[in-house]
Formats: sequence, C-alpha cells, structure tokens
Amino acid sequence: MRALLAVTALACWASVASATDTLRGQYLEARTCDIYTGPCFANAEMGLAGKEALLAWKIDAGAWQGTSLDGLCVAVVLKALHTLGEDGVFPMQAEGVASVILVDARGTPEQQRALEGFARETASRFTTNVQRVIAVPMDLTTDHATGEARFQAGKLAEIRTRALGKTDCVCTNEMVFYRPLTHVKFAEPVYALTQSYLGDGLSGRWTLHSTRSAFLGTFRR
Repeated sequence: MRALLAVTALACWASVASATDTLRGQYLEARTCDIYTGPCFANAEMGLAGKEALLAWKIDAGAWQGTSLDGLCVAVVLKALHTLGEDGVFPMQAEGVASVILVDARGTPEQQRALEGFARETASRFTTNVQRVIAVPMDLTTDHATGEARFQAGKLAEIRTRALGKTDCVCTNEMVFYRPLTHVKFAEPVYALTQSYLGDGLSGRWTLHSTRSAFLGTFRR
C-alpha cells in the first residue's frame, strides 16, 4: 500500500513539475514584405510578397517538458503560396505553408528534441508540413532600447535589425499593418537591415536588405 502511495505521489509531482515548466526569452521575426507601412503599400504587396518568414527564439531561462533549454536558440523558416500575415481586421490564411525547423547544435539530442517540440507547438499554425529539422550553431542577441538585434544560424539564416527612424517614413501614413506570426510580448516593429535563408528544403532561398519588415519582442510560456 505504501509503495502504491509513493508511486502515486511521484506521478502527481511529475505532472505538476511538467505543468509548471516555463520558458522566457527573446524573439525576432522577419518577413519578406513590410509590416510597418501604409495601407496602400501593403495592398500593393499583398499576394506578391511576404510569402517567406523567419521566426527565431532564444530561451533565456526555462524548460520544455522537463528539459532545460537555458541559453539555446530555435528558429522556424516559412514559405507559403500567399502572403503570410494577419492584419487584425480581415481574415487571412496563407495556403501551402512549408517549414524548416532549425535547432541549436549546442544542445544535446534531448534538448534538440525539446527545441523542436517547442517550435512545433509555438508555431503550430505553420508547422504541419515540416520539410526538415536541421541542427546548426545559432545565436540571437538583442538590444530593445536601440532596436538592434542579430540572429545567426551558421551560414543558413541571418537577421540584422535597427530601430525605425523618421527617415523610414515614406507616406507619413505608416502603421503596424501586420501582427507577429506567433504570440509575443511587447513586440515592436524594427528595420531589417538584412534577412536571409540560404538553406534547402523550401524550394527557394532569399536574401533581402533594407525593409521595414521585422518584429523584436520577448516571449513567455
């Protein structure tokens, strides 16, 4: 009887520990269309641009299903048949979304599996058709005060940003036209100095410079 009670207590403790796992960290997102722009510019790009996106997370501290992920990064690269985005007014659902998941090569096999699981659940709308999971050295550094951030995944992917300034206004009617593609806290639009994905698995590669197309924020789960 005592053994049964001990096993039951251990199972309950494990369930509570798993349920209380939390993650917090940095988030950077870049799209191949302007997300901070005037409606006329956005409408001109819709359906033609913004079919690609790069989402990157760095876990400052926390665990996923009992596996510690402190200091590790993970990213999801997306390619769709139509513009990826949600403007908060009109329903928009991109079709034909394919994705590649990049996991931090510094992690153990267990940590890499946990990073993949976190990415699949956090970006569940876009990870139903994962083409590849690739382990690569990764890093994400952010400065929210200046809007400067850099994400680097070996030679496969990169994002570099700075804060938006007055000279980045073109029509003086700019607004945050799209929302971030995942749940983020304190997301701010920033200027993408460069963004690129040079890997395989998505039937195409891209490099884009000097666009108002990135979000910098934090996350907590």
